[in-house]
Parts: sequence; C-alpha cells; structure tokens
Amino acid sequence: MGNWPQIRTVGLSGMLVTFAGEMSEPANRAALAFRAAVDGAAWPEVSETSTSLVSTFLEVDLASTAPEDMKERLEELLKSRDWFSADLPTGRTLWHVPTLYGTELAPQLEEAAEVAGVDPDQAIAEISASRVRVLTIGFAPGQPYMGELSKTWNIPRQQGLTKSVPSGALVIAIRQLIVFTNAAPTGWRHIGQTAFRTFRPDADMPFTLAPGDELTFPAISRAEYDAILAKDSSGLGGASREVLT
Repeated sequence: MGNWPQIRTVGLSGMLVTFAGEMSEPANRAALAFRAAVDGAAWPEVSETSTSLVSTFLEVDLASTAPEDMKERLEELLKSRDWFSADLPTGRTLWHVPTLYGTELAPQLEEAAEVAGVDPDQAIAEISASRVRVLTIGFAPGQPYMGELSKTWNIPRQQGLTKSVPSGALVIAIRQLIVFTNAAPTGWRHIGQTAFRTFRPDADMPFTLAPGDELTFPAISRAEYDAILAKDSSGLGGASREVLT
C-alpha cells in the first residue's frame, strides 16, 4: 500500500513499524497482527510491544542491539505475509455494554445526529447495532479509541470544548467512539452513558479492554440504567462478554 509500511527508530528506546499515514481498518489490522507475530517470535531483544492506531512499537535497547540488525529482522517479517489482510489475533474479547442514549445524562445525542444528517432515533439504532474494535488505548488509563463506524459518523470534533463528561461517557467523532475512563474535558460529543469502567485498579486486570477487543453498545432505558447502577459492583456496568477465536 504505497510507501508503507515504514520502519523507524525511536531514539535508543526501540523501533516503530508504521503501516499508514492515517487511520484505516486495514492499517490497524496490520498493526495488531504484526504485534502478535512479534510477540509470538519471542525475540530476546524485545522487552515489550504496543500498538497505536496504525503502528507497532517494539521496545528494544538500541544501545546494545544494532538498529540495522533489528531493522533487517523486521523487514523479513514484513515480507512474510500481507499484513493489511492478516487475521486478527485470537483470544480477543467481544463486549456488549448496555448504554443509555440521550437524556440529560448524554445531552449531545441530538446535536451529533444533526451534524451527521440523521434523526436521533436513527442515530441510536445505527450506533447501538454497530460493532467496533478497540483501535488503541490512550489519553487516560485503559481508555479506548474504537471504530470505525460507518461514514455517516465521519463528523468533526466540536469547535468548542465540553468542560467535563463523566466516567463511562460514550462520545463520538471522526467515525470513532470513546468510553471515558475519568471525568474529563473533551471536544467529542457526549451521546451515551454507560456504567462500564475501562480502568479498575483493584481488579486482576486493571485495564478492562485491550487493543483488538470488540464492543457493541446496545440501547437501554433510563430505568434499566438506574438498576445497573444500583446492583452492579463489578465496574462492568452490566456488560456481557465472549472470547473471540
């Protein structure tokens, strides 16, 4: 795909393999699949791996490992298959997260729908039926950037800034969704509210989600949302899950 992928050094801390200049499903797929392959290779020089939207990072001490040697090894692995159409890693999780759309708890649903050119009911129907992937984790502990939604939702960020949305807020922009970890300001529109916690510091796995996991956000009523708040102490907000093979 053009001049991609590209391999670059990141100071003396590691190597970055980038599959595109902007977000796309094939480039994100490539980054996830390539990271899994590097992890599977268990190269002793690589102490840790991670992904961003379209890149795979390998933590390598380049003061003791020659960058040229590592680049040659990465080039050989890149030639081994078409990463843009590679299978996603196994063992990922599919989450179904109950979501209250609109109301005073998620007050920008109608605005987001208007910008997208659909009515609010249509917006809820489409978004609640969409299945999105965790493209990357960032901004706050465990906070997922998820996509891609249909082109209907290629809406820009707000020009202004919402001073704060609460933990569990579902926000939307540029064909992506985010569930907020903590109360924070944002330029994305607040369309839904969940009781789902993406960071649970006392849990065995504090980060609830991982890159490559998938999610749906089925619509629930205010009464159902209130019942979840009253009964659920796990921090999962009534979500169900299944392992993807």
